[in-house]
Amino acid sequence: MGKPTGFLEFPRRDRSYAPVNERLNNYKEFVRPLPEDELRLQGARCMDCGVPYCHQGCPVNNIIPEWNDLVHTGAHRTALEILHQTNNFPDFTGRVCPAPCEAACTLNLVEEPVTIKTIEHAIIERGWEEGWVQPQIAAHRTGKRVAVIGSGPAGLAAAQQLARAGHMVAVYEKAARIGGLLRYGIPDFKMEKHVIDRRIAQMRSEGVEFHPNTHIGVNMPVDRLLREYDAIVLAIGAEAPRTLPVPGHDLEGVHFAMEFLPQQNKRVSGEKVTEREILATGRDVLVIGGGDTGSDCIGTSNRQKANSVAQLEIMPMPPEHEDKLSTWPYWPLKLRTSSSHEEGCEREFAVATKAFTGENGRVTGLDAVRVAWGKGADGRMAMQEVPGSAFHIKADLVLLAMGFVAPVHGGVLEQLEIALDARGNVKATDIDYLTSHKNVFVAGDARRGQSLVVWAIREGRQCARAVDEALMGRSELPR
Repeated sequence: MGKPTGFLEFPRRDRSYAPVNERLNNYKEFVRPLPEDELRLQGARCMDCGVPYCHQGCPVNNIIPEWNDLVHTGAHRTALEILHQTNNFPDFTGRVCPAPCEAACTLNLVEEPVTIKTIEHAIIERGWEEGWVQPQIAAHRTGKRVAVIGSGPAGLAAAQQLARAGHMVAVYEKAARIGGLLRYGIPDFKMEKHVIDRRIAQMRSEGVEFHPNTHIGVNMPVDRLLREYDAIVLAIGAEAPRTLPVPGHDLEGVHFAMEFLPQQNKRVSGEKVTEREILATGRDVLVIGGGDTGSDCIGTSNRQKANSVAQLEIMPMPPEHEDKLSTWPYWPLKLRTSSSHEEGCEREFAVATKAFTGENGRVTGLDAVRVAWGKGADGRMAMQEVPGSAFHIKADLVLLAMGFVAPVHGGVLEQLEIALDARGNVKATDIDYLTSHKNVFVAGDARRGQSLVVWAIREGRQCARAVDEALMGRSELPR
């Protein structure tokens, strides 16, 4: 603990954003990093708690107090080494993680948590600038071959760990470029794609092979992988979206968020949009769903120069501030306003959709009703429509961002006849990550359901260890 009184002496300072009118004219990242002297002061604010609750708040169990102190003392390279011990891709999490570690920080009890995410981002970017991030090539090869299906954060983490253990690893991706949700879901203004490309280059140097445009179970049978590889890791995500089966849902102009967002990723990268184009330009956009994906739709719509943007959420508006004594150190339910919301958006809470309206086959609006939430007879939360509260919203582009329910069950899962759990996810424990099919493992959203990038990285790392143990009888990979 380099500065025992740092948390008393220095107020919380975080990164700033470029002005709204500037950032809405492009798709580049707009976060402005802290200068070095301020970053050191923020590292000094860490209390080095006897029980570091930030550890349990972080899914990958980052060793946060240690690298906070190292940044405070200017030992950035050592900080990077410690950061990489638990997280393969802090350049991803330093941009898109919601920072549950900060919610768990002891200083969050007084609304002044350490700027952990900002410090993490600074460590890894300094590492790239200084050339400290280098391939970690295995000293020996095991002769074992592993196929990873899916190149999102879980698949990439599993592949990198397995390659470093000495296995020959091949990653199969159905899309034209590697990255999964990182590439084709997260907008460029939150994470520019060169961040993925430099990691892919590192992994290629470590021996990982990448096979884009290869949809296992569609244009390549999974039987081929079963014959050619000693183990398979399913990292196919949870891509089956939650639907809204109300009258008019099939009107033109009603789309899932993941039909809309990947198209803009392709435009920015110069990749051709082969599907029918969905653009918010000049339209009255309505986003249904209040999570991160909905927020991404808002930011993208505003950059496409939508006429107006509104967002509906079926749940009631959360409180602006949580009750610390009843929620800390866990992730609290509270009102969250993203940078995309700040760029322009009307928000409505406790609203249920009754039907979409349209003319000549295209959506023109939405009939809605306000709802009240309370405990039902079984003690669970239930909603009731508020009498006389029906209203209409004008919209000619509706984006459904209500989350995802499970992995797609056709294709590879169908061919392997993989057992599913009660929620429709691939059935496996977080101990051995083994599916019902011999030598086939699973990691990430396909197993646990829709979740965060940081959870996907954790699962990929732990699954890699499980595969290594199964193939070799033991493993030196960390969990």
